[in-house]
Amino acid sequence: MNTIARLVVAFLALALTAAGASAQSWPTHQVRVIVPFTAGSATDILARTVGQKLQETWGQPVVIENRPGAGGTIGAGVVAHAAPDGYTLLVHSAGYAVNPWIYAGLPYDTSKDFTEIAPLGGQPNVLVVAPASGIKTVADLIAQAKQKPGTMNFASAGTGSGTHINGEKFRLATGIDVVHIPYKGTPEALTDTMTGRVTYYFSPISAALPFVRDGKLVALGVSSAQRSSTLKDVPTIAESALPGFDYNLWVGLFGPAGMPADIVERIARDVQRAVASPDVRERMAALGAEPMPMSPSEFKTFVKGELEANRSVVQAAGIKGQ
Repeated sequence: MNTIARLVVAFLALALTAAGASAQSWPTHQVRVIVPFTAGSATDILARTVGQKLQETWGQPVVIENRPGAGGTIGAGVVAHAAPDGYTLLVHSAGYAVNPWIYAGLPYDTSKDFTEIAPLGGQPNVLVVAPASGIKTVADLIAQAKQKPGTMNFASAGTGSGTHINGEKFRLATGIDVVHIPYKGTPEALTDTMTGRVTYYFSPISAALPFVRDGKLVALGVSSAQRSSTLKDVPTIAESALPGFDYNLWVGLFGPAGMPADIVERIARDVQRAVASPDVRERMAALGAEPMPMSPSEFKTFVKGELEANRSVVQAAGIKGQ
């Protein structure tokens, strides 16, 4: 072996050793997780549930930082421009795959500026109204909306959020004329639904569940194809009024583009272990959320499919960023 060949072999060996060492030694200090929605939102709840377990695994603080606004694009922009060292991460909802189609001039490129790491889980939304509305079923809601076009409104956790897309899919499927009212997050949307300022909201089950159980909200139907184990007595939208209707809200973990592959794999493995742990599974089940085990490459493929599917909904509904 000549001198050049020896140098190449030595360099490759050193690089491989350094790569392995980086994942083994990471993290050495606090990890910041940006949630681009308000505290108490479904995305925030899942981020904090998994984040607590990761903190135990890593032996370093995992700090959840809420940066709400503009359908999650403000918080996402923070992560897109962060150092790709694994110390600044993003937990985003299904709205991540909607924003490229409704916001012109985003401060980042969704397809290039992020690293897909792992999904945290998925859950259906639940269609809720205030008890004072007098609406008892999904069919009642549709009938009233058709009787008085343009007088009903529905809330969302922000333009382009998963709750907004769910609401638009429902509007398109029923042909009703209703007004969309965007909020900064789910807590605000739920508050105004309870008080009757808005007629209905497709809320993540995890956030609406306490209010449904306390009788402050009426659950009309869940958005998934199958009933939720958390709300077994609540029918699906499909069986109530719209055969074939199906929508699930997913939440995933992302990082800036250019993250070392070994650190991405390390984080993804630790997330899967966290989600599989008995205490986290119990917490997720109570929230109506289900694990979505995927490798980083599988999650990347999944997100790509979501981007294409949501482009069709955005175009059909004529959704525009605000």
